[in-house]
Amino acid sequence: MSGGEPVVSTAAPIDRRFTVVSFHAHPDDEALLTGGLLARTAREGHRVVIVTATEGELGLAGQDDGAGLAETRMRELVESARALGCARVVSLGFADSGLHPDPRDRECFAHQDVEAAAETLAALLREERADVLTVYDPNGGYGHPDHRQVHRVGSRAADLAGTPVVLEATVPGRLFTRVLGILALVGHPLGRSAPLGTGAVFGDPARITHRVRLHHGDLERKRAAMAAHGSQRRGPGRRRVIDRFVALPEPLFRLAFGREWYVEQGRPGPGRLDDVFCTLRMDLEAARALEGRA
Repeated sequence: MSGGEPVVSTAAPIDRRFTVVSFHAHPDDEALLTGGLLARTAREGHRVVIVTATEGELGLAGQDDGAGLAETRMRELVESARALGCARVVSLGFADSGLHPDPRDRECFAHQDVEAAAETLAALLREERADVLTVYDPNGGYGHPDHRQVHRVGSRAADLAGTPVVLEATVPGRLFTRVLGILALVGHPLGRSAPLGTGAVFGDPARITHRVRLHHGDLERKRAAMAAHGSQRRGPGRRRVIDRFVALPEPLFRLAFGREWYVEQGRPGPGRLDDVFCTLRMDLEAARALEGRA
């Protein structure tokens, strides 16, 4: 980039189909953080695989809890993946850590040995011959310990498997904090959407490399994926956040979810790339050019 100006890239004329593996902590994370990108990628004919570290057995429970909730949430994840057009869903089977894991609990995902957990994921990346892996930013979004572990485990797994592109799903941290502050000020329940506080949430805008705008159809598939997670929408007590998101009128839903942000590891930011396969396409073009000169 010259003069610090953002650059918008257009896709090179490469017709190869890529494989994207999207790694998440719990069922429903895939819809909230990456649903639009996954829907668009599948619609364009690429292979999309969702991998979840846990089955979300410590998530918001209605009448189910523990193993029953895990089974319910995995069924919902399959429904969400179908709405997005994904080809495969895989659970790594680690234990859900919850927001505040017991430091003595060595079985939960947040306390797993990173190298061992990464090798488990790397085996799947090799099997799928993944071109792209999505993880979360180092803060794990809003700081959930399982989300932070996704960043660590996923980044290491990509190294082990030789996956060429790693994308960190994020949101500009200052924007997220500002919006929550406004919502809290007017008494809106969504102002409490950072349960661990706003001290370290999401990402530094200066690192963001991709700003992905979602077309109407992909945005509606993202909404359908969010709606699939019924166990996290309904239950005793006050109305839950994801249900409020799903019920937003279309203009507000587009304002809130019509763009997704990613940091491509190893690529300098800030940038305004829309094509998450840009690096891969450029490498293919370079390889073709070398072949042409040979």
